[in-house]
Amino acid sequence: MSQAEKLQAIRERIDKLDEEIQRLINDRAKCAQEVAFVKQESVKQESANQESKDNAEYYRPEREAEILREIQARNQGPLSNEEIARLFREIMSACLALEQTLKIAYLGPEGTFTQAAALKHFGHSINSISMSAIDEVFREVESGSANYGVVPIENSTEGVINHTLDMFLQSSLLICGEVELRIHHHLLSTAAKLEDIKKIYSHQQSLAQCREWLDANLPKAERISVGSNAEAAKIAVDEKNCAAIAGNTAAEIYGLDTIVANIEDEPDNTTRFLVIGNQSVSQSGRDKTSILVSAPNKSGALYSLLTPFIKNEISLTRIESRPSRKGMWEYVFFIDIEGHRDDEPVKKALSELKKDASLLKVLGSYPCAVL
Repeated sequence: MSQAEKLQAIRERIDKLDEEIQRLINDRAKCAQEVAFVKQESVKQESANQESKDNAEYYRPEREAEILREIQARNQGPLSNEEIARLFREIMSACLALEQTLKIAYLGPEGTFTQAAALKHFGHSINSISMSAIDEVFREVESGSANYGVVPIENSTEGVINHTLDMFLQSSLLICGEVELRIHHHLLSTAAKLEDIKKIYSHQQSLAQCREWLDANLPKAERISVGSNAEAAKIAVDEKNCAAIAGNTAAEIYGLDTIVANIEDEPDNTTRFLVIGNQSVSQSGRDKTSILVSAPNKSGALYSLLTPFIKNEISLTRIESRPSRKGMWEYVFFIDIEGHRDDEPVKKALSELKKDASLLKVLGSYPCAVL
């Protein structure tokens, strides 16, 4: 068999596989429509209100997490687990849109890493709504104008996003999921070469995450902090001899050239985002629970708050303190723990914690981030 004949045989096999894949995807979509019909009939029988129906029944975070983990567990390559999960998430997103198109509020403008996180978690078959501030994302979801919101919570190199933590002090929203996004910063510009750049615009977090590279390569360029990387990209389109630090999404949206790629100082730079909504999420088999807790200002107060977790052998993955805003030198602690609030050890620990805490608010139990 000649080289040309071998290639033709492979191409014919690919065509047949594509045909079968297309048929199976449409079969899955028809199943999604059947699920929607069954749920609508159930809602009619129970006389549930529209808001509860939209949020609580059509989108099931724990179900999606279980499916994606199973897909990755049986993956044998050559596609990576991350890539295979991305493909299946888009299929699930398109199928869910046949039942209901989700409205997702995110910290904008268009082209931010928060938008990228929203698309990673929900897929592209959504109606994404850009908001100019974190508190606006919360309000959009609280008002029912969006089904869910996506907000940044912490970065692996620069730490926690305090504004997001503070919003949980006053909001009734729950955490329904988390997204971990590898952050790659690129130097974007319309300038022909690196030496032409006199100003660099970016969010203060991104400037901090690229500090060493900027010191070594553009030490004389003025660094200007703006509200978001997408805003920086917008400025770089119109202003000569300047650049923006932003990601691929912003480069594509605003038509900027990548002068230098991956200028972040830490190659494993990752930002964690939270999905917020009104929905309590069931157990997925691998979950986290986030709580807000406070104790009277006395000796050993923090120790007493942590003791129930030690006794019940529960691992803490994060603890942060913030002023309570109710009195001088009074603090609340934001704690992430492994496990779901309905898991027996977690349930027991929270019950014990309630006895010593002056305030205990469970912010939500939700599936751990999937690649």
